[in-house]
Amino acid sequence: MALERFHDDTRHMMICEVYTRCSYGKPGEKNRWFLSEQGYTEALAAAQKRQIKIKSHAAIIEGHILPDKKKKRRRH
Repeated sequence: MALERFHDDTRHMMICEVYTRCSYGKPGEKNRWFLSEQGYTEALAAAQKRQIKIKSHAAIIEGHILPDKKKKRRRH
């Protein structure tokens, strides 16, 4: 049980795979991070630079982890 999710500014949880050495870890590692809005924005920038790949994301509301739902495909 990660206590970081109960901090007042925590809004996002992500699991990422690290490709290059950066502040998110060493290459080859998979890490779980609890982030504020600013931290998540920085993580998205790192993913765009291909330093990391975000494997999954969840919103954090009052300590509760709410995983993102996959979009439903509509049949035509």
